[in-house]
Amino acid sequence: MSEIYLAGGCFWGTEKYLSLIPGVLSTQAGYANGNTEVPTYEEVCNRNTGHAETVRVVYDSEIIPLAFLLELYYESIDPVSVNRQGGDYGPQYRTGIYYVNEEDLQVINHSILQLQEQYGKPIAIEVEPLHNFTPAEEYHQKYLDKHPGGYCHISKAKLEKAAKSIVNPTVYKAPDTDTLRKILTEEQYEVTQNSATEPPFQNEFWDTFQPGIYVDITTGEPLFASSDKFESGCGWPSFSKPIDPNVIHEKKDTSYEMYRTEVRSHAGNAHLGHVFNDGPKKTGGLRYCINSASLRFIPREQMAREGYGYLLDRI
Repeated sequence: MSEIYLAGGCFWGTEKYLSLIPGVLSTQAGYANGNTEVPTYEEVCNRNTGHAETVRVVYDSEIIPLAFLLELYYESIDPVSVNRQGGDYGPQYRTGIYYVNEEDLQVINHSILQLQEQYGKPIAIEVEPLHNFTPAEEYHQKYLDKHPGGYCHISKAKLEKAAKSIVNPTVYKAPDTDTLRKILTEEQYEVTQNSATEPPFQNEFWDTFQPGIYVDITTGEPLFASSDKFESGCGWPSFSKPIDPNVIHEKKDTSYEMYRTEVRSHAGNAHLGHVFNDGPKKTGGLRYCINSASLRFIPREQMAREGYGYLLDRI
């Protein structure tokens, strides 16, 4: 077991969000790194004690390494907001990573540097060793389990994504442009890097239904499972959902005078295709229309050998 202390605004929502992540064993709301010992909620809110509303997280690092846990934590916060998250403001709502193991600092610093590359403003997350931590009053513990309709600054969609997080994006790195030009075909490069579209019915996987997974051709990040693939008649591979909602991100696309939602991979930021609302209702109504050129297929019998054995129960 490992532990880390994470401040992300109101600890009701942060505790709920973190508790849902696979590999997190326990969570506890409390007050960290303040100027007084054993503060109360009223003191933290009204008497400038300097504490941050914080969640103690005990986790299994073999299931969810710290770098992966931090990636998910960032999804629950605005990392450039100072002393404010959602509708809550004040120093007690600042963001922070407080560590108890000195060996974690290198992982944390590297993670923060990578996060900074995504923002034009300075990252406002405080990184310090844990100086003190006081568990919050009992009525704050598991607050949203006790009050499912209670206030939460984290959206329901993000809570649901946290519960389905199984793919660690930190182990999949995007090659540089020169390398991509060497390892990809011209069509694969144009699709993934320049948002081109391959011809329908004339691509590798439009009619493939063999058991296995489909991974990002540029990074190897697992994206879709054969169990979620269906025949849509459109001429491109179609899936009802990604293997993990965190492995893709969506972007509004107004090219060609159309209004569509583009789908890109998380780790490699490769163009994959688009998502539409005309999929089978019984599987959620979505159709992820994906270019074969953005994918590599790994048959079920090869998954363990290639490092994807943990996804076998998803096929």
